[in-house]
Amino acid sequence: MKLNALRMKKGKAKIIMLTAYDYQMAKILDEARIDLILVGDSLGMVIQGYKNTKSVTVEDMLYHTRAVARGAENTPIVGDMPIKSDRTVEDALRNAKRFIEAGAHGVKIEGNRSKIVKTLLKAGIPVMGHVGLLPQTAESYRVKGKQPPEAQKIFHDALKLDELGVFSMVLECMPETLAKRITEAVMAPTIGIGAGKYCDGQVLVINDMLGFDESFAPKYLKRYASLNKIIKEAIAKFQEEVSSSVYPDKEHTYH
Repeated sequence: MKLNALRMKKGKAKIIMLTAYDYQMAKILDEARIDLILVGDSLGMVIQGYKNTKSVTVEDMLYHTRAVARGAENTPIVGDMPIKSDRTVEDALRNAKRFIEAGAHGVKIEGNRSKIVKTLLKAGIPVMGHVGLLPQTAESYRVKGKQPPEAQKIFHDALKLDELGVFSMVLECMPETLAKRITEAVMAPTIGIGAGKYCDGQVLVINDMLGFDESFAPKYLKRYASLNKIIKEAIAKFQEEVSSSVYPDKEHTYH
């Protein structure tokens, strides 16, 4: 499987993962030759307008996974198993198979769901783990693992997922020292988001790193573009040219 080959990059080259939710963005990321595309349940916020990921359904995720799969011809795709999709082992297996049918190469599961992860791996479905801040069940978005008991639980969850055979794991919003400790202790590559530089790779929500929402500014987020401003400027120019009859001109009119 494409995803299992990522283990060979651990300690040798950083893994680059970004989210995508539609055909056009997936095509751009595919052409950019990043390592992984995550169809994240973060679409609940950046696409659907909810305050968190708790309202995202399996059908929502499958719809966007199919769109991304049409755009990404070469890049492996990971589908985010949304809340309520893995309430039981049977539910998880059935829904994970649907993600694979939709074009995903593997699925991501939040938390230490040992029985579910084991079942999916036995069925030949690659699984990405996810420890630290777990948006689907978190009451508030905050850094996890600052206190020793919580840090130790996160560490042991990561060890268990690694023992089961996840092909990689996301470390979200935790102290850099804890992420470093986990990264050095596990065989699976770690992919950080708000977890510091010692992870084996990094992931960001594409809408966030491109600057679609200027009001969203967690500490870990670095904006690599300001598309909010660029888009507004383009719309203003369009409004001006249409209002003044500059557009459409001869060049953009059929004769």
